[in-house]
Amino acid sequence: MQGPNRIFDDVARLFTDATGAAQGVRREAETMVKGQIERLIRDMDVATREEVDVLRDLVAALRSQNDALAARVTALEARLGAEAGSAGSTESV
Repeated sequence: MQGPNRIFDDVARLFTDATGAAQGVRREAETMVKGQIERLIRDMDVATREEVDVLRDLVAALRSQNDALAARVTALEARLGAEAGSAGSTESV
């Protein structure tokens, strides 16, 4: 009965070795593909997440400043219109 057990042990060892080799090939392929993708992204000059976050914050700050300046211009125009209207009504009297 020793013969069949030895054959099963040899087959099990063969599958274990094949599985280990396949995992090694898979890791090597993943490393190679990851390196290629990183190089492709670098060559495309794509912005990093940190750069996008900084730009988003900058745009939000500039939008706030723009809104504040627009409100200030509107207020100044209204004041200028009111002064022009009151100056025009006193001159015609």
